[in-house]
Amino acid sequence: MASNHHEFLILGANFAGVGTAHYLLRHTIPALLKLDATRTYHVTLVSPSTHFFWKIGAPRTLASPDLIPLSKVLLPVVDGFQEYSTDQYTIETGAAVGFNPEQRTVTVELPSKDTKTLHYTTLIIATGTSSPSAVWTLNGSHENTINAMKELHTTLPSAKTILIAGGGPAGTETAGEIGSLYPKAQTTILSGTSRLLSRLSKATSHDVQVRLNKLGVEVIHDLRVTSVKKLDGGATELTFDNGTTRTVDVYIDSTGGKPNTSFLPKEWLNEQGQVLNDDKSLRLTVPGSEGIYAIGDVGSYSHGGIMDVKAGVAPLCSSIAIDVAKTIDPSKAGAFKQKNFKWIPDTQFVPTGPKGGVGQLFGWRVPSLMVWAFKSRNFMVEKLPGAMKGEDYIKA
Repeated sequence: MASNHHEFLILGANFAGVGTAHYLLRHTIPALLKLDATRTYHVTLVSPSTHFFWKIGAPRTLASPDLIPLSKVLLPVVDGFQEYSTDQYTIETGAAVGFNPEQRTVTVELPSKDTKTLHYTTLIIATGTSSPSAVWTLNGSHENTINAMKELHTTLPSAKTILIAGGGPAGTETAGEIGSLYPKAQTTILSGTSRLLSRLSKATSHDVQVRLNKLGVEVIHDLRVTSVKKLDGGATELTFDNGTTRTVDVYIDSTGGKPNTSFLPKEWLNEQGQVLNDDKSLRLTVPGSEGIYAIGDVGSYSHGGIMDVKAGVAPLCSSIAIDVAKTIDPSKAGAFKQKNFKWIPDTQFVPTGPKGGVGQLFGWRVPSLMVWAFKSRNFMVEKLPGAMKGEDYIKA
């Protein structure tokens, strides 16, 4: 590879990867070309899924395709890059399975199961997480998500007993959607801790439980599922950590995902499996990781959620611009200003069905009407085309 060519390799093509690609193509690369017009730049996106998944809408989509159809939450990634020349970027379908930082290569497993070696100058890890159920994340091909959704579309309407494990936003929202749509079913949610939405205030947790109870949803605390057994006929037998069991018609696991970092050295990861990176610049902080960055749920800087992605793209790309400028001429690094990631604490909007929900903004509780206007109406699915086109990053 010629020394005047710079390859940006982005692993992951959902919120974090796609947003970063747009920022690089739209802002960072044009600015770098002003420093040295003889260099060439190219962006490669790698993802096991050809489609972008608006996972924000998953709780309502899984409840019924009549509410939010799959076509509204899954669209081809390539559709978001029509404004660029095809020689500026490449989209590869595959999953990272190997990594050599000394040679600056990533091994990718293709859908055919063959492997391909990709070289990089700058590497951005945006591989996200894989959840116990593909209704929450792209666990490989988007077809896995479609199949998981369709299974629930088949089983939920006739289910008499439904159990949801996980009391975070996804599980709580799902309980609200199912409780609203299927009031005759016996729906139960396990918070897994002492309360729902444990990252928010106790008052908000109490409020959301009251709202779910009014929908007929049973809320159980301090109980976790330890084993799951699918029975003949479609029911599921659950064993809990107190030794008891329960058989339900539908079981939905929303206990959270694990970072997609199995291809990375273990010493580069924290106890949760996230990549160790600086919580302001998003550069990796481990020896031998120069020119490598992480963004989204896969990075240790992240508290989880799409807001940490959106707030991280500009700081990440400012770090990249500074570091690449140094390779052109160390004196030119000052052409770019370092932007720092700033976490937005105690902020979540959690619908409990189509009529409203609970929420906090910087720790302040917000009325149900605001939750309805912001999210509960349609889970913001109208924003999917814009997210794919990087409309959050029109300005640098």
